[in-house]
Amino acid sequence: MTTERSNPDFDSLLPAAKLTRRGFVATALGAGFALAVQPVMAQTAIKTDATGLTAGEVKIDGLAAYRAMPAGGANLPTILVVSEIFGVHEYIADVCRRLAKLGYLAIAPELFARHGDPRQLTNVQQILDGIISKVADQEVMADLDACANWAKSNGGDPARLGITGFCWGGRITWLYAAHNPAVKAGVAWYGRIDGEVNDRTTRWPLDVGGELKGAVLGLYGGKDQGIPLDDVEAMRDALKKAGGRSQIHVYPEAGHAFHADYRPTYRKDAADDGWQRLQAWFKQHGI
Repeated sequence: MTTERSNPDFDSLLPAAKLTRRGFVATALGAGFALAVQPVMAQTAIKTDATGLTAGEVKIDGLAAYRAMPAGGANLPTILVVSEIFGVHEYIADVCRRLAKLGYLAIAPELFARHGDPRQLTNVQQILDGIISKVADQEVMADLDACANWAKSNGGDPARLGITGFCWGGRITWLYAAHNPAVKAGVAWYGRIDGEVNDRTTRWPLDVGGELKGAVLGLYGGKDQGIPLDDVEAMRDALKKAGGRSQIHVYPEAGHAFHADYRPTYRKDAADDGWQRLQAWFKQHGI
């Protein structure tokens, strides 16, 4: 599986890195940053408090997930949050809290748990070889289905289901929007569009452009060295042929992982604009 192996934007993360004060070892979901991303960019990493929220780890059919929602909320629009290859560390938990502050029930499942804990590995290659290469799309779809079902009886409105994901999770966002007819909308942040097919990675976003159940907004960087613009344009064409409900937006000066505020790849202008587009997209499509 080559989901992120060839992306030069991870090169600076390959060596084992030192811990910083904010970069303590992740234990419980959402507590600390993954070891492979150390040292984090503490001056730009956003920290959203949990005031007014119910937030923390839950178990969903034996799967650990980080959940954040307005305290006492009921019948809430639900957003599934899919992580990068680093798992549900502090950045992903913070994204959940940001969504909860907007009135959503946000759920980020630890989708790699069957194969290891990427938060505890010290470099990207270890994660790719030891964990990501073993993850099957079929099991990911089933785990996300379980989270969507759990939300129905834990404060979520099943008629208002959305999904968003980053990098590895961006690709999954496209696939899940084709898989689950309950998905109203999705926002895919720089997810790979095409690549190698094998028994675990059977399809790519470019294969499912005409099968999307909900409308997906893809956010990409024009200088992303791991996702060719030719692929992005091919996806744009596929979406147009499918009726144009889903769209692509490209930030010409941004590279990969421009929303990752804890990494040197962060580009505030693109990240802030993308976050505004996410909110508008979900509202436009009923969630």
